[in-house]
Amino acid sequence: MSKAFVKESDDQDDDELNPPQIAGVRNYITPAGHQRLKDELLQLLNTDRPEVVRTVSWAASNGDRSENGDYIYGKKRLREIDRRIRFLTKRLDVAEVVDPAAREVTEQVFFGATVRYVLPDGSENTVTIVGVDEVDPARGFVSWISPIAGALLKAYAGDTVTLRTPAGTETLEVLDVNYARS
Repeated sequence: MSKAFVKESDDQDDDELNPPQIAGVRNYITPAGHQRLKDELLQLLNTDRPEVVRTVSWAASNGDRSENGDYIYGKKRLREIDRRIRFLTKRLDVAEVVDPAAREVTEQVFFGATVRYVLPDGSENTVTIVGVDEVDPARGFVSWISPIAGALLKAYAGDTVTLRTPAGTETLEVLDVNYARS
């Protein structure tokens, strides 16, 4: 199908897959998160992309490209890799590394804090406030722009905060604040 009939272009970013970026605000990230992004970028640049380029080059040398699966898939994969490289480069360009371990000892919640809190039903939860590129709910990593982080930021151990959720409001009691190396 001709590209005239599809909305996408080869260099279009998938905005729905990109983490949100607040206008005028840096992309805060922990040192470990920054290193993971750099490692992924280097993996794509030094290993994955050259391997796909070799495959595409080999497939192109076989002749008819219109029905050559290796060539067609390779070109598609190459576009995906290039798109991810552009995305990672942009994210790393605006990244501001904040080391939670370098923070002086405090009981107040800031970026990088690991916070233990209790819900009204008595259940305890622990979350670590990280950058938007590091979010992993299964490990308890929440974005610093998330509702839970918004409720917890600047609170002290022992404080009670209000969390607004779609189901209503909840009152959380902050039990412990810790700044461990990520």
